[in-house]
Amino acid sequence: MVNADIGIIAAFVVYLALMLTVGALYYKKTHNVSDYILGSRGLNKYVASLSAEASDMSGWLLIGLPGLAYASGMQAGWVALGLIIGTFLNWKLVAKRLRIYTQEAGDSLTLPEFFKNRFHDKSDIIGGICAIFILIFFLLYTSAQFVSTGKLFNTVFGIDYTTALLIGSLIVVVYTFFGGFMAVCWTDFFQGLLMLFAILIVPIAAIGLLGGPVATFDAISAANPNLLNPFADTDGTPLTAIAIISLMAWGLGYFGQPHILVRFMAIRDPKEIAHARTVAMIWVILSLAAAVAIGLVGKVFLSKPLVGPASETVFMVMTDQIFFSFIAGIILCGILAAIMSTASSQLLVTSSAVSEDLYRTYLRPQASEKEGVWVSRISVLVAAVIAIILGLNPDSLVYGIVSYAWAGFGAAFGPALLMALFWRRMTKAGALAGIISGGVTVLIWKQLNLFNLYEIVPGFIIALIAIYVVSMLTPAPDSSVIAVFDDVEKADKNTN
Repeated sequence: MVNADIGIIAAFVVYLALMLTVGALYYKKTHNVSDYILGSRGLNKYVASLSAEASDMSGWLLIGLPGLAYASGMQAGWVALGLIIGTFLNWKLVAKRLRIYTQEAGDSLTLPEFFKNRFHDKSDIIGGICAIFILIFFLLYTSAQFVSTGKLFNTVFGIDYTTALLIGSLIVVVYTFFGGFMAVCWTDFFQGLLMLFAILIVPIAAIGLLGGPVATFDAISAANPNLLNPFADTDGTPLTAIAIISLMAWGLGYFGQPHILVRFMAIRDPKEIAHARTVAMIWVILSLAAAVAIGLVGKVFLSKPLVGPASETVFMVMTDQIFFSFIAGIILCGILAAIMSTASSQLLVTSSAVSEDLYRTYLRPQASEKEGVWVSRISVLVAAVIAIILGLNPDSLVYGIVSYAWAGFGAAFGPALLMALFWRRMTKAGALAGIISGGVTVLIWKQLNLFNLYEIVPGFIIALIAIYVVSMLTPAPDSSVIAVFDDVEKADKNTN
């Protein structure tokens, strides 16, 4: 239990005041739905890169992944490696093409709207199906962030878990409600810097106190040599090929995460994406390596073992034992930064699915811009309440919840997005088949847990097959659809 002295409390108060101030400032600058949802495509390359990665990693980076490494050792490194590869490919293959295509395809503001405009879907069925999957999986994903806030405030301040959950959730909701996309992105930028500082300083300090890298390595090896073996479980049992594939398959999820993809859509100039990718990759490699190190080092640094769900508090407990007062508070704010950056992004995407892809499409197409903004804000509140209810169990593991939601988005949207961006012959029916089959496969496979294979793998493969087969069995796209695709391809080449 962290001693919540006045210094730690002061650090949290200062941090939260700054974040809420940003929300208030951007409240005055939000005039229409494009401002609220996409910031009118005005992100510079540095904000885009750090915002994408901060919203990507979430409280999972400082709670879930270190907890996995603490419990299972270096096999957590396979997850980190998969995420590093996935991040690079997402920035390399998807970012620029999606930025160009969403503007060419009817100035699409959301991922569902892009699919709708990409295939000239006048029936609006694609947008509706996408919005349903966004609601299902983002409510789970946002719930994981609120569970993280509960664990943070419970561990740091000794507050009852449910009360802690409500306090943390309220903070996230307030500045998302008022500030919209630009508030979320700018706070993500600062939160990304804070997260990087926090996740690097803790393992570096702990290793120093243990006598340096060599002494730390020897101590971990003496405690359990299997902790350092990426090919074995902690009891020495060799990892199967399916286990390694499942761990690395996290990287497949990147292509379908709406809260990350929306950053690509909002970047100011496609030509800035190459520089943004470099910044993003440096941040990701350092952060993921440090997260795994925290779990491993914590195994020998902490005298009292952490068991079960408590393993996910390893970062917090180490911070308490290494640092003091205000400094500890600043580092612990890194967890709150990770949580807030992702939860706010997820709430915003959820609200856009409701306001743009359901409300204004099916209920009130004539709704004004002001009405659309307020429907988005009300949607944030409703989604937050449901996510809070889902996160009320204090024994919930952040890693498990995030892995489920991550797989859902990766399989439902990833194959469809990749094929939509790069395959001229893809049809609307093929897109629908891929989205539905990918999302449903994840939902079913998770319940059956077949072969202990991470559900994103079969979901991704089945979706790709469905897209290809159905597209080939249905009439080729109209010439107008092909014309836009060709224009995007030319624009993509011209911005190299």
